[in-house]
Amino acid sequence: MASKHRILITGAASGIGLALTEHFAAAGHDVIACDLQREALEALNKKLPAVRTLAFDLSDAKQIETAFASLGDATPDVLINNAGLQFVSPLEDFPPEKWQLLIAVMLTGTALLTRAVLPSMRKKNFGRIVNIGSIHALIASPFKSAYVAAKHGLVGFSKTVALETHDVDITINTVCPGYVKTPLVDAQIASLAKTHNMTEQQVVEEIMLKPMPKRQFITTEELVGSVEFLLGPAARNITGQCLVLDGGWTAQ
Repeated sequence: MASKHRILITGAASGIGLALTEHFAAAGHDVIACDLQREALEALNKKLPAVRTLAFDLSDAKQIETAFASLGDATPDVLINNAGLQFVSPLEDFPPEKWQLLIAVMLTGTALLTRAVLPSMRKKNFGRIVNIGSIHALIASPFKSAYVAAKHGLVGFSKTVALETHDVDITINTVCPGYVKTPLVDAQIASLAKTHNMTEQQVVEEIMLKPMPKRQFITTEELVGSVEFLLGPAARNITGQCLVLDGGWTAQ
């Protein structure tokens, strides 16, 4: 990816988002790091002073509009929709407000932010949109109904936007990794260990990695490399697709 881009990344202050931010900032791109956690963004800005930060809530349409308007003419030509959260519960016990929050952040927020960037991308006749999905955009696991619904929704959303942007050099794709060792996954491991009365190592081996023939967590380096590929010229005709990093999970 030779040319330099202005890249807006959501959920940028931790986990996958932080790895993406660090990588693209180090490569000389103009990175706009967005997150709900202001303190985490401040820490990021101290570490990477060249990175612009924006704090807003993806579940709030007005905050999205205000944050994007604050960019003025400095609109991104690359959008990485990464922000996510998890809540694990049987559907019968799933709090409605939690369901709404997950859908609002991972699906509706993604749609609204994508909607915001498209006019300037059309004007430039260039844009790359990458959604950080999940293996759960393709398969389901019990007790994750809102997360699975949101990630499945990303795939259909991306296909639709791909069709609507066929006339310009804009692509939109979804990267679907298996489990990536992030603070979000660490929290899931601890929760599952408690729920199933297992050790955390048992959770990793018998629940998380068991469906993956390669029995390995996906690394942030793999994920970053996949995103970088989708931004490059070799991927200019890849749109509306899922790039799956699952250690063979869906080959079965």
